[in-house]
Amino acid sequence: MKEKCLKIICVILAVIAICAAAFAYKLNRDNARTANNSYSFAFYELIDHMEDVENYLAKSLVTKEANHGAETLTYVWREATMAQVYLSQIPISNEGLSNTQKFLNQASDYSYSLSRKCIKNENLKQEELGNLKDLYNYSLEVNNTLSQIAVEINDGTLNWKELESDGSSMFAKQVSNPSKDSFNSIETNFEEYDGLIYDGAYSEHITNVEKKGLTGEEIEEEKAKEIAEEFVGKEKIKELKSNGFIENGTIKSYSIEITTNEGDYITIAIAQKGGHIVFMNHNRNVDGEKITEEEAEKKALEFLDKKGFNDMKKTYFIKEAGIITINFAYEENDVIVYPDLIKVKVAMDNGEILGIETTGYLNNHEKRNINKTKLISVQDALDLVNDNLRIESTRLAIIPTEYKTEIFCWELKGKVEERDFLLYVNAKEAKVEDILVVIQTDNGTLTQ
Repeated sequence: MKEKCLKIICVILAVIAICAAAFAYKLNRDNARTANNSYSFAFYELIDHMEDVENYLAKSLVTKEANHGAETLTYVWREATMAQVYLSQIPISNEGLSNTQKFLNQASDYSYSLSRKCIKNENLKQEELGNLKDLYNYSLEVNNTLSQIAVEINDGTLNWKELESDGSSMFAKQVSNPSKDSFNSIETNFEEYDGLIYDGAYSEHITNVEKKGLTGEEIEEEKAKEIAEEFVGKEKIKELKSNGFIENGTIKSYSIEITTNEGDYITIAIAQKGGHIVFMNHNRNVDGEKITEEEAEKKALEFLDKKGFNDMKKTYFIKEAGIITINFAYEENDVIVYPDLIKVKVAMDNGEILGIETTGYLNNHEKRNINKTKLISVQDALDLVNDNLRIESTRLAIIPTEYKTEIFCWELKGKVEERDFLLYVNAKEAKVEDILVVIQTDNGTLTQ
């Protein structure tokens, strides 16, 4: 009896031990999964903030003018500080991250000190701009390394456990040390200021309470259907129906859905006021690229002219899956007017127009009667440019502001090394209003 009880107790203890081991394994696995998720979140946040550091450092090289320098350098300080926060949360040994930590500390502190100087309305010296250029160059190296690590994590060739144990050697191999002389120079400047910190340009156009381009009388739903039918072409339509009235949108409109004879779907929004086309989107498969970008642009311009949108000029574009989307801005008296924006989608297999979006144009378009008198000269605008920026072209432009106003500017397009920039200088007050980084990709030209 005693022996039987002992066996039962042993079995119970064995079961308990197995359950405890299983629970411990599950707990460790869950903890590891949670840790990995936390590390991944921190890592990709680090990448985002590092990319912003790079872009804002790049913008800081374009102009020596104090007002814009204060704003740009403040962004560098903010993004570098946030990058440090997330850098501290990923499991790579301190030795492996020492150069990156040092870079972020220097970028944060130095940009902060220079921003204080700019706030006092003191322009940056050439030596200080040189130091910023050193920081920018190193940011490129760091971001290249982070991108490579991201690729290896995503394809499974690297995991956080390996990073934790080998992160030091990885960074030593992939990230070269920053110039010692440049950092010494930066540190010297710290003492002087001790105690003293992104798709096409303006595609997110302003939305006015007064819809300047929305002209005409209000129409009923049946009239909207007629306009949609005429816009697409009655011969192409198998079925047309209304999806109701969109009252809460930027522009009040009727939503129309069309089924084509080929079985494709087209969605159209017709403005209640004036019966203007707000957007149209045609979903169909595109059979490769058989026309050039120039031919697609020509098709788009012909379409815009036919639909009554005259004097439009291509600004930026993006190409994906055989479809090119081109941004067009209104041009008046040789001045590009960015708020008056229209986007056109063109199929590159046959040049068919697959979409149009006119919200910016309908919100802002009017005849401006542009007066070019009493403007600063283009040379006055160029005087605000850092010597690092090699100017390639200049023109007058009107850009929107966050305050729902417009500013008359000189648009200066140029390069710092191999990176493209657009610098906007107020054509009446000789001050920098905005700087955009132009991003050239295999699929198009965007700005940030």
